[in-house]
Amino acid sequence: MAFERLLGAIGVGGPSVDTMLDGGGAVLPGGALSGQVRLRGGGAAVEIEEIGLELVARVEVEHEEGDSEGTVTFERYVVGGGFRLGENEERGVPFTVTLPWETPVTELYGQPLGVVLGVRTELAVADARDRGDLDPLAVRPLPVQEAVLEALGQLGFGFRSADLEHGRIGGTGQRLPFYQEIELTPPPRYAHAVTEIELTFLATASGLEVVLEADKRGGPLTPGHDVLTRFTVRHEDVPVPDWNSEVDGWIRKLTEHREAYGAQAYVHSAPHADHLAVHGRGSGVGVGTAVAAGAAGLAVGVVGGMVAAEVVDEIDDFFEGEEEEEDEAEESEDGQDGWDGQED
Repeated sequence: MAFERLLGAIGVGGPSVDTMLDGGGAVLPGGALSGQVRLRGGGAAVEIEEIGLELVARVEVEHEEGDSEGTVTFERYVVGGGFRLGENEERGVPFTVTLPWETPVTELYGQPLGVVLGVRTELAVADARDRGDLDPLAVRPLPVQEAVLEALGQLGFGFRSADLEHGRIGGTGQRLPFYQEIELTPPPRYAHAVTEIELTFLATASGLEVVLEADKRGGPLTPGHDVLTRFTVRHEDVPVPDWNSEVDGWIRKLTEHREAYGAQAYVHSAPHADHLAVHGRGSGVGVGTAVAAGAAGLAVGVVGGMVAAEVVDEIDDFFEGEEEEEDEAEESEDGQDGWDGQED
């Protein structure tokens, strides 16, 4: 949206901003994100005090009355500032920033998973701050994450959905205020024991924590219950020759032990109202695709060619809704901060 995003809080006739991400493809967790913030001066010269970039995510929050969705800012960078932008002047500010290692995965083999991330640009001019451009961010899995997912596909697990849950998983090294859950359906060999398995990756510079939660089926005299277990792998473990056996061992441990990790360690912490911008109740994006093992490993199959398009439409609708809410906030009274969803 070249120079379409005007900065309302700075005033009519102020500068406009557009952020262009390099490459046009997906980036890696812990990897470099580069691009350029393009500015165009308005009707008068202004001092650009600071250019900031925020990483934002759509997350789900569990309440007693149901689920809701909101926006959390999970990283912020200062990429420029301290210069004068002349009347109608055009200027590009290049940047390169490093993504957090726990940045969620939004796509697999080019197919969207329904997870929504964005890069939002903020400009500080004359003691006023304005959120300008908002662009989708695509993230592909790390090689070690891909190895685990490929093994699950080879073992016959099916992909049900992926979302971001607000809260923390106790007993782990989690750093972000939310975690990603990838819901999988079991193959026949495990279907008698579990209804689904939820997978969470918590990446670091040295490796990966893999958290698995199984929704175990109940018996004639016992109710169903959730069981968790956790494993750690290193990035250099990717060349391990038999990931299928490794991951199958994880699943067997998960399904055979009643409390492999301890359900009490899995903590869903409810956010305070000033930490999350809630956009309404919903169950998130159910992608409804199948994870299938092929000659090249795991692939996301789209039912009837329609699901991926539906996910893209929902992502586009989310970002359009974000911009409309920001425009409404900018029109509110001066000095009143909107509910922006930033996470402290």
